[in-house]
Amino acid sequence: MKLLPFLSENFLSSRPLVIAGPCSAESAGQMLQTARGLAAEGVSILRAGVWKPRTMPGSFEGFGSKALPWLVDAACECGMLAATEVANRSHVEEALQAGIDILWIGARTTANPFAVQEIADAIAALAPDTPVIVKNPLNPDVSLWLGAIQRLSLAGVCRLAASHRGFSVYTPRIYRNDPCWRLPIELHHRLPELPLLCDPSHIAGRRDLVAPICQQAMDLGFDGLIVECHSYPDCALSDAAQQLTPAEFGSLLKSLRLKHGNGNDRESLAQMRAEIDTIDSELIALLARRMDVARRIGDYKRAEGLPVVQTERYSQLMSQRTAQAAELNLDENFIRSILAAIHEESVRLQL
Repeated sequence: MKLLPFLSENFLSSRPLVIAGPCSAESAGQMLQTARGLAAEGVSILRAGVWKPRTMPGSFEGFGSKALPWLVDAACECGMLAATEVANRSHVEEALQAGIDILWIGARTTANPFAVQEIADAIAALAPDTPVIVKNPLNPDVSLWLGAIQRLSLAGVCRLAASHRGFSVYTPRIYRNDPCWRLPIELHHRLPELPLLCDPSHIAGRRDLVAPICQQAMDLGFDGLIVECHSYPDCALSDAAQQLTPAEFGSLLKSLRLKHGNGNDRESLAQMRAEIDTIDSELIALLARRMDVARRIGDYKRAEGLPVVQTERYSQLMSQRTAQAAELNLDENFIRSILAAIHEESVRLQL
């Protein structure tokens, strides 16, 4: 796959590449005030959604085409590039005509090959040199992500980057979307020349968790960040809880610890430790789910007058799980000790 530099050397010479701005363009004044604040913090690319895909009808879905001048004018006044999301041919045509510099494809759209192809063909026909960011699909499917990128490339769009915004989860977790760092790492292994950006706002879902996610992304060698910022976050019409003020974002950028050396090396000790941290978080979330089921089993046993400890079930569980572990080259004694501890806690919760 042939790729050209995503942006000019002026933007890519330093790490991280930073894109910031509100979730939604809400007014000309809001965009200008936010842009001025971000420009003062050194941000040179302004983002905002004008078409906002929402799960439930009746939710705020952006102001549409009339919001494009708010974004473009604010960016121009502050000497910034403007970026927005597109989901179909009409969006592409209107955004490019309005003067948008960078387009991105959202998670829902990435999962739809027909929509991606329509967007790819429209960009190729109108302005194939336009930089395009492809967010990961909602589900953790690296092939679906890669396929969307390849469709754009095959259509003739060669200034591409990927954005990691986490994956949908259906059980309570600390993050809004599961970071699942192994997926963007796998994408990098398959396309090492593709710039990899992180959207910590959509992963975190809460502004107090944005900074740790940014640091993890830097530890893992990501090339840049796309962060949601609003001049008055608590008043935002969409995703208020995860947006930072420009000043807060400026402080975050100053706090980042950046590695020196080869920015493409994602296999260093710090990077692998960051991956372990993520896996540990996933393990804790899974244990919480398991204990919740154990509590419900305890309620059922009490209602039915059943004993808490059932030896035959425990022996069967141990046998099955240790056999599964052996197939994955895990030490049998190690797994037995873990299962015994989990079973002991499950029994405690049921008493």
